[in-house]
Amino acid sequence: MAFHPGTCLLTQTELLDLSFMEHRAQLLAVAAFLDRLDRAKGASAEEDFRLRAFREALEVLTSDEPGRVKRAQMLLSDQNLELLDLRDSQSAFGASRRSAVEPNAEVEQ
Repeated sequence: MAFHPGTCLLTQTELLDLSFMEHRAQLLAVAAFLDRLDRAKGASAEEDFRLRAFREALEVLTSDEPGRVKRAQMLLSDQNLELLDLRDSQSAFGASRRSAVEPNAEVEQ
């Protein structure tokens, strides 16, 4: 997917006027989640693949490079296409169970 500068019909100020408060609330919800995680009993989640993916996605969101949605979504998606013999839970995990974080891994565009 290519980046197309100038294709939004709104100006940056109009977009801020329209959406800032909504996204401010979402950002505060993420901050509250991270604070609750810090206060939770035990510190065993530091190596959890979901938390690693979440933190990597936060880094993507703060970058200046276009395509943040796709890069964050790929970090928060299980890209394994193999079928399971048995279903291992009632819902998706929302991230890949990568064995190691690959900080410089490129996401195909």
